[in-house]
Amino acid sequence: MQQDTGHAYSLSVLRTAITLFWDINATGWGPMTENQDEKPVAAREQDIQAVSRTAQILGLFGPETPELSVAEATRRLGLNRTTVHRYFSSMISSGLLERVEDSAFVRPGRSILQLGSFMLGQQRIMQKAPAYMRELTLEIKISTVLSLWGTSGPVVSLVEEAEHPTVVTVRVGSQLALDSSQAKVFLAFLPDQFHADRLTGSLPEPQRTETRHRIEAIRQAGMSSHVNHRGICVVAAPVFAATGICATIAAVGTERMLPDALDSREATALKAVCKRLTKEMGGTWPEATA
Repeated sequence: MQQDTGHAYSLSVLRTAITLFWDINATGWGPMTENQDEKPVAAREQDIQAVSRTAQILGLFGPETPELSVAEATRRLGLNRTTVHRYFSSMISSGLLERVEDSAFVRPGRSILQLGSFMLGQQRIMQKAPAYMRELTLEIKISTVLSLWGTSGPVVSLVEEAEHPTVVTVRVGSQLALDSSQAKVFLAFLPDQFHADRLTGSLPEPQRTETRHRIEAIRQAGMSSHVNHRGICVVAAPVFAATGICATIAAVGTERMLPDALDSREATALKAVCKRLTKEMGGTWPEATA
């Protein structure tokens, strides 16, 4: 049952993602460009129609239809067979569909499965984390923040504020910089380290070298701490799901309220909560940092 729900959710997520990240035209698929709004109205309408038809094709898959042929899609959608074949070819090229071996059928491709798995993981951590964060905030009397990885860095997604005369908090939806504690934790444990290296490579020197040294230290310690120029201390630790790091949880306070030592009571409590949440998410804490 869980697999069927995940499949349906994957399709819904992918339909939205198509409209954001792809420009589909008569010649195939390509990345959306910055001057997309400058396209003629007719061309934009054609793109919208292509997105709609792609979503229709994806909507044909389900528990009862794990595989699909051009003939079946043509019959159910009422489209021209040549048109459906062209869409199948483009979707196969993009990774949205893949051919079934030794047959004329196709099935959802690697891209849709990866995206669906990723989004289901984010949905699950957002459901599980609040209780852990409330418990942690009550224990250490410091505000806690959960961040998810966005397109190029962490995005604050949950905040649990402490009941304290001095409250340090972060606005939900904030995009965190690559030199933040949360970003460095993500960069240390991202499964795609090529992507991580590319992001740190965009930093100017000497910040690039310093950040990479810090990331290596985080891999060994399993956590990160930093006090910024305003005297705000952030201690962050990762949460892992079966597919790898899925979130970071950070304690945020003034340097008087929150020590930056990774063996402090607050840091130890944070790490313990992240380990427990990792276990519930089906993840594994790296042995080197245990």
